[in-house]
Parts: sequence; C-alpha cells; structure tokens
Amino acid sequence: MLIDLLVSLPGIDLIERTSSSLRVQNVVQLSLAPAFLLAGIGAVMNVMTNRLIWVANKIERILAADENDTAGDLVEELPALEQRRVYAQRAVMLSTASAFTISVVIMLLFISAFVRTPLGTLVAVSWLVTMALLMAGLASFLLETRTAARRNHERMMQRKRRG
Repeated sequence: MLIDLLVSLPGIDLIERTSSSLRVQNVVQLSLAPAFLLAGIGAVMNVMTNRLIWVANKIERILAADENDTAGDLVEELPALEQRRVYAQRAVMLSTASAFTISVVIMLLFISAFVRTPLGTLVAVSWLVTMALLMAGLASFLLETRTAARRNHERMMQRKRRG
C-alpha cells in the first residue's frame, strides 16, 4: 500500500525520467556551447562597457570645462562623442539581451530533460534570437569604433593642416 502511494506521487515520474545520469550528462554536454558563448559575450561586454564609461567620462569632462569657459575646441568633440555614447550604450544593451536569451537556451536544455514536451523548436528560436541580438550588438560596437576612428582621423588631418 505504501509503495503504491509512493509510486502515484506526481514527483516520482519526474525522478524516474531524470534519474538517468547519461541523460543528464548529455544535457550538460549540450549546454557547454551556449555556456561558452555566454562567457564570450561577457568578455566582449566588458570591452564595450569600458568604452562606454570612457566616452561618458570624456563628455562629462568637456561639459564641466565648458561651464568654466576652459573647454575651447573640445566642445567640437561633443557631437561625435554623443554619437559614440549612443552606439556603445546600444551595443551593451543588445549584448545583455543576447546573454539573457542564451541563458534561456541553457535553461530550456535542462528543462527538456525533465519534461516530455518537445522543446527543440523553442530552443532553436531562442538560439536564433540570441544570434540576432548578438549580431546587432556587435554591429553597434562596430559603428562606435568606426566613429572613433573616423574622428581620430579628422583630428590628425586638422593638426597636419595647422602645423
């Protein structure tokens, strides 16, 4: 009677389906690629965030100097710096969203070991969303670095003409 009661508990079915260490091992192996991608996204986000902080600090310094009437020609840098800030901020936000969705992929892979409902389509769609967000974030980062390089080139050309 006790055994019949235990077998009829709702959690027992779940335990039976997940008790296979081979099944759990397969899920862990499947989740390694998304986990490495998550680590890579984090590393790129570190670079993006550092650039965003640098640009924001530069804008603040120029604005403070402008209030003291000591900014001079630095005020001319503000439009390009503001554009860089927008690109860098967008890159960080899109990369954060991609990190979130790749975490959803990892979660879905583990959930798929516990439920009978096939989640393959949901995992694939989440993976595609992750890639789209990551590509958009990297494109914004590319625009930020291109804007910085173009502005540096313009400054160099101005110095050559002056001097």
